[in-house]
Amino acid sequence: METWRLPLSSSIRGKLISAGYTSLSSISSVSSTDLARDVKITESEAFEILKMANQVTGSSSCNGRSSSLVNGARNAWDMLHEEEALPRITTSCSDLDKILGGGISCRDVTEIGGVPGIGKTQIGIQLSVNVQIPREFGGLGGKAIYIDTEGSFMVERALQIAEACVEDMEEYTGYMHKHFKASQVQMKPRDILENIFYFRVCSYTEQIALVNHLDKFISENKDVKVVIVDSITFHFRQDFDDLAHRTRVLSEMALKFMKLAKKFSLAVVLLNQVTTKYTEGSFQLALALGDSWSHSCTNRVILYWNGDERYAYIDKSPSLPSASASYTVTGRGLRNSSSSSKRVKMM
Repeated sequence: METWRLPLSSSIRGKLISAGYTSLSSISSVSSTDLARDVKITESEAFEILKMANQVTGSSSCNGRSSSLVNGARNAWDMLHEEEALPRITTSCSDLDKILGGGISCRDVTEIGGVPGIGKTQIGIQLSVNVQIPREFGGLGGKAIYIDTEGSFMVERALQIAEACVEDMEEYTGYMHKHFKASQVQMKPRDILENIFYFRVCSYTEQIALVNHLDKFISENKDVKVVIVDSITFHFRQDFDDLAHRTRVLSEMALKFMKLAKKFSLAVVLLNQVTTKYTEGSFQLALALGDSWSHSCTNRVILYWNGDERYAYIDKSPSLPSASASYTVTGRGLRNSSSSSKRVKMM
């Protein structure tokens, strides 16, 4: 059953749906503390909502209908609506957003890999800025965690992209004022930089310790909606001799990222490097960390060059078709390429 059927005020229903609680099963599966934190209501209000949801679902089961509360089961119809309602983070490249179904999906782990210089870090910085676009401008109004394992994060570049983001919102507001009533842009570039939590990680043990700490950190720092790791690969390519041990550690880390994405309804973006792989009698480029790692993420996007054009290709996704789109990196951040009208291809 859907959340809008609950006898609640429209403002509370709106908060629940915006926070990702689109079905009664999604509400009933959390504690009152978590619900209060996510929806930004008091714990007593959250308790009353949970009580109401349990009463409604209990009544449904008594009438012979399936209940989503039995052993944590959920029905596929609710899951479909939840997936369709998931918020997404724009990349600022409409062609790339199109093949991604509207942007980087929250509650998913997305891997983005490619050769050096293709723009992986640029995408990471762009997402850490764009996740903060206010809700009234179609964004999430969230915050970002940026985990830097390579020392490639550039705060000056983050400032450039933040300034461009604010300018774009001001331009949009100016247009809307001519035709409709529009909100003023309250956000400044400094505000954007203050909402990017940056961690520099210098070894795989530090990386593991930080990932184990993220649950507590996100609980204490509200509104984090994206976690970016740049890159997931670096320390695991250099510091490991025992590949079986490396696989186990990576699998545990991937599982933690998946749990974080689901628990906090946030996007996890893992940037990956490339390596050479011997296939069909020749060496070919492939994303690092091996075949077992390729199953650890929900979505996999491969970046590559085609002549002088940068392209992104959906290599793996349970909900998106294989497709490619061109993009370019400008002084203002990620944008459509100049010949974008011809550069989106469904496979």
